[in-house]
Amino acid sequence: MNGDAPSRTRPAGLTPDFRNLGVVLRALLLAETSKFVFLLTQHGHLILAISAMAEGAPVFESALLTTLLVLFILAPWLSRLSFRNCTLASIALASMIAMGTQAAFSLTLAGASHHGIPIAGILAALLTGTTFFYLHWRQLVLSPALSDARLMALQARIRPHFLYNSLNTVLGLIRQDPKRAESVLENLADLFRALMAEARILVPLERELELARAYVEVESIRLGDRLRVVWHCDGAPLQAEVPQLMLQPLIENAVIHGIEPNPEGGEVHINIFVKGGRMLLVVRNPLLPTSPRRPGNRMALANIRERLDLHFDAEARMTHYTAGDEFVVQVEIPLHGATAASKG
Repeated sequence: MNGDAPSRTRPAGLTPDFRNLGVVLRALLLAETSKFVFLLTQHGHLILAISAMAEGAPVFESALLTTLLVLFILAPWLSRLSFRNCTLASIALASMIAMGTQAAFSLTLAGASHHGIPIAGILAALLTGTTFFYLHWRQLVLSPALSDARLMALQARIRPHFLYNSLNTVLGLIRQDPKRAESVLENLADLFRALMAEARILVPLERELELARAYVEVESIRLGDRLRVVWHCDGAPLQAEVPQLMLQPLIENAVIHGIEPNPEGGEVHINIFVKGGRMLLVVRNPLLPTSPRRPGNRMALANIRERLDLHFDAEARMTHYTAGDEFVVQVEIPLHGATAASKG
């Protein structure tokens, strides 16, 4: 494996993705909460605020849902703008939609005043600006900080355990098989280069598979015939973008908890395929109820879940469960654009 092989990476987006379910749900919740708090402050009574909220629902909900629909349609174009320009464009769209909706309802209601039209535009601008500020703050400040903290804890766990075992393997091979020892060192260099890279990037699945196979090759030399890895990746979307170092920790957990404690070893199954416009990644290993569970298992899973939330929000998920005599971890990631079309 060539340690200098280029990998295509990109940072997590700074502009909100209004084709992401989590972003849309947060925008809806923030809008409805802001409206309720405003009305409660204005009327000073819970019942009056609820009544006013219900009375204004046709106009407010129509404008809100129309705005979200337009942002959904324009999401690819908005993603190419800077955060500032994206915010200004979205504020302008929301204001025009709110004023248009207010004007349409005013024309259909007898005796309705047109004075509320500019007010609707101003309120829509304020609400849109607040929403963008919140989403940007969450993406840029809150989530990366949590993810980096967990990544540091994960790195601290991997370095001594994996490095010491691997170096002992290399020492045992130097005299017997120098070329194989060199191959192990090259794989180690690739793995640790990825480990020390930026946590908030996405890489092609093909690159993740290369790193995972490099890890398996190192562990196979150490564990010999006790470790048997079965790859089911023929239908894998190789160009799909995933968080870097997502697959290798899952395989490492399978080896540590399912293979090492068993004198007879066992099989680790990795299954990657596309279903319903989503990539499913499943790692299965033998379940040994009597073997001690190391705390690093939950740490690695928590780290991966954090990074999935950072990049894909509510559209990605990870579950783990027991199925018979196996421990199973399943990751689901949405596929977008050409990747989904080609594999759909």
